[in-house]
Amino acid sequence: MTIAKGEFGFSAAELAEKPTVFASDLFKDQVVVVTGAGSGLGRAIAALFARLGATLAICGRNPEKLEAGAEYLRSFGGEVFSYQMTIRDPEQVEAFVDAIHERFGRLDVLVNNAGGQFPQAALDFTAKGWNAVIDTNLNGTWWMTQAVARKWVESKTQGNIVSIVADIWRGMPGIAHTCAARAGVIYLSKTLAVEWAPHGIRVNCVAPGCNESSGFANYPPEGSATFKESNPMRHAGDEWDIAEAVVYVAAPSGKFVTGEVLNVDGGQQLWGDPWPTGRPDYFKIA
Repeated sequence: MTIAKGEFGFSAAELAEKPTVFASDLFKDQVVVVTGAGSGLGRAIAALFARLGATLAICGRNPEKLEAGAEYLRSFGGEVFSYQMTIRDPEQVEAFVDAIHERFGRLDVLVNNAGGQFPQAALDFTAKGWNAVIDTNLNGTWWMTQAVARKWVESKTQGNIVSIVADIWRGMPGIAHTCAARAGVIYLSKTLAVEWAPHGIRVNCVAPGCNESSGFANYPPEGSATFKESNPMRHAGDEWDIAEAVVYVAAPSGKFVTGEVLNVDGGQQLWGDPWPTGRPDYFKIA
């Protein structure tokens, strides 16, 4: 694992220096929306798009965190539009998408990255906790997806949607709420890929396995200790693996890819045994 400044994930300076296989002007003159770009996977994804020449639009609920993220992304030389809002509110989502079009006259790529969960046994979920995870990870992703697609259809322009989901294929004990939400996004995306193909809109997902980011800090040590054994490669991936996967799907390299889930998990879906809450004694391996 790579530990930066006592935290999980790469530092801002490291993200600026990570090597990439993509050309520096790949997204020149394109507008890319990245939700949840203030930290973790979202920050890495947005940083790579910024390095590749994209104009960025980002959103978030916390104004200080949002502006700090915007200032960092501006350091790559491009324009960054930041907008305080929550993806849980369809009216705020629509206002955000309208503001992007008013400012730039276009929107080319949507990366649905915003989301979150907390480790807890399913029997202990409260209605509030369950609804919070579903509302952000599933409903919020839908509101963003529908809002941008409506603009593309109205203007008769093509579009590209990439949603960050999760490696749900063997279930996700300890975070069942997000497993349900992310599975919903996956099969929503597969359905939309067919419905919206006549409009030139591609819809795909990228599914991280145990890819180290600041989000690792949300899990207890006994949970994160299982992550490096979650795949046959016997180590965690990182944020940059996800950033480059998203760009691959969004760029011309993915022009014939739609309705797919790109698993970036070191083979976790074939092997995996991650336990975010720690492996229960019943499942301990002698």
